Amino acid sequence: MTQQKPRLSFWQIWNMSFGFLGIQFGFELQNSNVSRIFETLGANKDEIPILWIAAPLTGLLVQPIIGYISDRTWHPYWGRRRPFFFIGAILATLALFIMPNSPTLWVAGGMLWILDASINISMEPFRAFVGDKLSPSQRTAGFAMQSFFIGTGSVIAALLPWIFTNWFDISNTADSGTIPESVKWSFYTGAFAFFAAVMYTVFTTKEFPPESIEKLREENRKTSFLDGLKESYQGIFSMPKAMKQLAWVQFFTWFALFSMWIYSTNAITTTIYDMKIERTLFSKLKENLLAQKSSLSDKDFSSLNTDLAEIDKFQSESNEVALTINLANHFIKMSNLTTDDKSTLKRVQEQYNGGADWLGVCSSVRNGVAAIFAFIIPLIALRLGRKKTHMVCLIIGGLGLISLNFITEPWTIALSMGLVGIAWASILSMPYAILSGSLPANKMGYYMGVFNFFIVIPQIIAATFLGFLTIHVFSGNTMLTLVLGGTFMILAGLLALRVEDKD
Repeated sequence: MTQQKPRLSFWQIWNMSFGFLGIQFGFELQNSNVSRIFETLGANKDEIPILWIAAPLTGLLVQPIIGYISDRTWHPYWGRRRPFFFIGAILATLALFIMPNSPTLWVAGGMLWILDASINISMEPFRAFVGDKLSPSQRTAGFAMQSFFIGTGSVIAALLPWIFTNWFDISNTADSGTIPESVKWSFYTGAFAFFAAVMYTVFTTKEFPPESIEKLREENRKTSFLDGLKESYQGIFSMPKAMKQLAWVQFFTWFALFSMWIYSTNAITTTIYDMKIERTLFSKLKENLLAQKSSLSDKDFSSLNTDLAEIDKFQSESNEVALTINLANHFIKMSNLTTDDKSTLKRVQEQYNGGADWLGVCSSVRNGVAAIFAFIIPLIALRLGRKKTHMVCLIIGGLGLISLNFITEPWTIALSMGLVGIAWASILSMPYAILSGSLPANKMGYYMGVFNFFIVIPQIIAATFLGFLTIHVFSGNTMLTLVLGGTFMILAGLLALRVEDKD
C-alpha cells in the first residue's frame, strides 16, 4: 500500500528547494560568461556552438545515470538524493574556481564538460526530490519554489561581473588570451554560493525511506550496473503519453534557449554596441597581422585569419567593419599604432566588455522576473490549467527574443529579457509539474533523467548546426539566430496545447 505523504509547511518546501539557489549560481555564470570566455580566448562565431556542445552532451550522459542510481540509493543518514547533492556541490565548486583561469581555448572547453557534469550531479536529484517528498497537490508549489530560487540565484550571478567592475573597480578588460578579473571573481563568488546553498539543503532536510528497504536491496542485487545503464537509455522508448507530448515542447523550447545562451553576447555587442572601426584602419591592421605571421603560432594565426576572412566576406562593401574581441585584443598590442589607433581599439574593447556586462544585468532582469513570476504561475494555472499557462508564457518569451532584432538602445534589452523571464519561470516549473503526475513514484528520478534527454538533444542539434546556419544562411548575423530561437519558442508554446495533463 502506498504511503500517504504528509503536507509540508512553507518553510519545509523552502529548505528542500534552497540548494537550487547555489546550483543556479553555477548555471547562470556558465550561461552568461562561457561564450565571453571562449571569444576572449580566440573562438570564432562558427566555433562557439561546437565548444558549447560539451554542456548538453554531459547532460545526456550524466542525468539519466544519476537519476537511475539515485532511485536505487538509500542511506540511513544521507537518504536517497542528498548524497548526490553533496558530491555534485564539491565537484562544481572546484570547477568554478578553475574555469575562469583556463589558459587556452581547449582547456576552457574541457572545463565546461567538468563543470556541467558536476552541476548535473546535484541538479537532477533535486527535480526528483520534489516528487519524492510532496503530494500531487503540492508539487506545482514545490516546482514554483525551485523556480523562485533559480531566478534569485540567476539574478545575483548574472550581475556579478557588473558589480565587481562598477562597485569594486575591478577591471572588466584584460590582455589577449586572459579572462578579465571581474569574471574571475564572479566565478569565485559563485563557487562559495553553490557549496553553501546546497549544504544548507543537505543538512536541513530529511527524506522518506522506501516502503520496503529489503525490496530495494533485492532489486539492486538482481540488477547489475550495466543493466541499469541499458535501462536508462531504453527509457526513451517506454515513456508515458504525457512525456512523449512534452518532449516536442521541450525540444523547440531548449533549442531557442541554447541559441540565446551561445549567441546573445555576440549579437548584442555587435549590433547594439559600437565595435566598428573604419575600413582604412582595418586594412592597415590586417596588413600588419599578415606581416607578423612568422611570429605567431599556427593556431593563433589561424584563429585571427578566420576572423579577417569573415569580415572580408560579409562586410566587404561597408565603410566600417565590426571587429571581434579576439582581433581587438591582438591588434592593440601592435607596436606601430598611433595614439588615435590605440584609442579606437580601446573603445572597441570597452564596448564589447561593457556590452557583455550590461547583458549580464539584463539577464538578471530576466531571472528576477522569473523569480517573481514563479509565485504567480500557480495562480494562473488554477484558472487556465497548466498546459495553457505554459503556452502563453512560451509565446511571450518567444516574442521577447524576436524583439531584440528591433531595438537600438541598450536599456531596452532589459525589457526584451523581462519577457523571456516570464517564459523561463514556466519552463522551470510547468513541464515538471505536468510530468510528475504521470510518473510512478518508484521511478521518479529515472524518468526525470530520461525527460532531460529532451533538454539536451535539442542543444546538441543546435550546437551542431547553428554555426553553419549563422555563417552560411544568416551571413554571420547572430541576431538573426536569436530571431530563429524566438520563433521556435512560439512553436513550442503552440505544441503545449497537445499535452495530456492529469495527476
